[in-house]
Amino acid sequence: MAQHQHRTSFMKTRRLPRLIMVCVATAVVPTLLNAADVAPALPGQPATPQSWTHPSPDEPFAKALSITKAAESLDRVSLAWTQKQKCGSCHTTFPYMMSRAVLKGTPSTAMTEVRAFFENRIRTLETDREKNPHFTREVMGTAAVLAVHDSQTTGKLHPLTRQALDRTWTLQREDGAWDWPKCRWVPFEMDDYYGALMVAVGVGHAPEGYARAGSARAGLEKLRAYFKATPSPSLHHKAWLLWAATKLDGLMSVEEKQTTLKELLALQRGDGGWSMESLGKDWVGRKGEKSNPDAPSDGYGTGLVVHVMREAGVPAGDAAIQRGAHWLRTHQRESGRWFTRSLNGVEQHYISHTATAFAVLALKACE
Repeated sequence: MAQHQHRTSFMKTRRLPRLIMVCVATAVVPTLLNAADVAPALPGQPATPQSWTHPSPDEPFAKALSITKAAESLDRVSLAWTQKQKCGSCHTTFPYMMSRAVLKGTPSTAMTEVRAFFENRIRTLETDREKNPHFTREVMGTAAVLAVHDSQTTGKLHPLTRQALDRTWTLQREDGAWDWPKCRWVPFEMDDYYGALMVAVGVGHAPEGYARAGSARAGLEKLRAYFKATPSPSLHHKAWLLWAATKLDGLMSVEEKQTTLKELLALQRGDGGWSMESLGKDWVGRKGEKSNPDAPSDGYGTGLVVHVMREAGVPAGDAAIQRGAHWLRTHQRESGRWFTRSLNGVEQHYISHTATAFAVLALKACE
């Protein structure tokens, strides 16, 4: 099935609600926390009765790396999130759309449905703008992930992606950034800097030279000025900036790129991995939990750093890359995912979904 093909009945019978912010009122939290309690049947597969357990540090490691299981894990949790929550989330469906398509040997009808959700959201976004307090975040995030997905699939900029990207520039502030959620959901919803990073990564990946288009020129100049004037609040964000800078000129100097690589290399653990918490040593989660700079290696820290280093031109044969890739190959869990501890006071450890997405990106980049 083509990646951009729509499921006709899905699109005609349901008007998809607006994306739900992860930054939610306390009364809504229990609904979100139970979003993936039971494994849904993937399209084209029989229903599965077993419980789909939440990520846990106690889940056994897989006996051998399985990309098929990784793909199934990404499909299952992202499809469940989309169907049950109608939600584009920074920890689940956004990274899913930025990673799943690189697994070209494992077709996914689930990805078709999730893609259709985001496309339809762009079609209907303006109709409920007055009732949607998170309109700007929706436009930015959806535009970015669709652009990355386009680059990984057709290599052509979908008209709806272009529409979302163009709309993003109209929402940009004079300082070059956008209004992004700041509700202490570490590490994605805590500052405007990360929202600007999302746009930079999306525009950098957008096919057909979108970054050189007239509609993007003025906004990109403001965005470059913002990054030049605003220090990165964490090494995590600086790693994302380095990723964006591999696709967009003018975001970092050669010296800044080399310094960032050195800072990342300095945090590699003895076992070859990296810890997410070491990339944000001053982070404090939404319930007051502080990051531990000495925390052990985890899936997101390792996946992000290996992926970014490869994008920045570090050879696959480099010793640090080899050790990081080995850590990823030997630390997949039986469910197919990679675990990462959440700092946000939720036992579901949603950041593990992001970890799985970046582990996949990293391993594919090392092939």
